[in-house]
Amino acid sequence: MEKISFKLNGKPTTVTVDGERALLWVLRGELGLTGTKYGCGVGLCGSCVVIVGKSAVRSCRMPVKDVAGKEVVTIEGLAKDGKLHPVQEAFVKHDALQCGFCTPGMIMNAYGLLLANPRPSRSEIIEEMNNNLCRCGGYNRIVDAIETAAGEMKGGER
Repeated sequence: MEKISFKLNGKPTTVTVDGERALLWVLRGELGLTGTKYGCGVGLCGSCVVIVGKSAVRSCRMPVKDVAGKEVVTIEGLAKDGKLHPVQEAFVKHDALQCGFCTPGMIMNAYGLLLANPRPSRSEIIEEMNNNLCRCGGYNRIVDAIETAAGEMKGGER
């Protein structure tokens, strides 16, 4: 067991767990944040995407020890003061969700994209989101939502 400290959704957090345990399971089990979903368990579907530092990562494949001293943002931490983040607002505006299971991972991956590339082209959005799977097939609306969010964020982090 290791004591691992990091910042989670803006708050200092410490857990005592096996450092090899997947970040996904620590978030869901030990910390009760169930917005991050388990999909495939091998990093292919994108349901488990969170932001570590300023990068989108697959939390099912990341040992929790790797976030020690870093900032982690989950879907629960994206909204601020009860106001949805522009990416979340854009997903609602464009009906870019159906069942909602993949949505947290989609939103977090889109947020990570916009942190790295505030003004992505449509083809760059499609390329980046290509590895997030949606069984409902809302891909066009998802891409439209990300384009809208990029405009709303105006190149900023928000």
